[in-house]
Amino acid sequence: MPELSQILKIAVIEDQTRIRESLGELIAGSEKYVCVGSYPSMELGLAGIEERSPDVILCDIGLPGMNGIEGVKIIRERFPNTLVIMLTVYDDNERIVEAICAGASGYLLKNTPPDKLFASIDEVAAGGAPMSPEIARTVIDLFRINPPPKQVDHGLTPHETRILKMLVDGHNYKTAAAELGVSINTVSFHMRHIYEKLQVHSKSEAVAKALKSGIV
Repeated sequence: MPELSQILKIAVIEDQTRIRESLGELIAGSEKYVCVGSYPSMELGLAGIEERSPDVILCDIGLPGMNGIEGVKIIRERFPNTLVIMLTVYDDNERIVEAICAGASGYLLKNTPPDKLFASIDEVAAGGAPMSPEIARTVIDLFRINPPPKQVDHGLTPHETRILKMLVDGHNYKTAAAELGVSINTVSFHMRHIYEKLQVHSKSEAVAKALKSGIV
């Protein structure tokens, strides 16, 4: 996870030229971020990521060739320290859930205002999982239509389950630590065990599995 005090390196993977260039210009005009790559396809993006090591990637779901969902799985495997915010249109529906399960860290509409976009980048860097309200409602509706199975605890302790529920409720490591009265390192320690037990590699994957498995 990058330090919030450093200049964050951002890459953009988006096939629509206007949107890709607009995002690059927004990032370039900020004092907190630098755009280290702008790619029209996932195939080109993967090559650029390996060379330039961005901290955060803004990635379209509906890309030509390899789509964003397939791509984020590869990114999570090859570059585990790189965080991915998926960009989507409102009618992606089930593909949003697929992206969550693939390991993306945030999910925003493409028309998200610049200030909200920057706030979401900061939130991801701090361990959060930002999601546009419209997308959050879509996810909730999909889980209502396809409810998770009866609870499977995966061997989590009550304390680990409590921390996981806090993340599902929108906490990041910092706010969870504050509410529990412990250090961020303590929360990170428990999260490592949660990841191992759930066999996941990111907060968003843990949240998705918690919802699908009925843990919380």
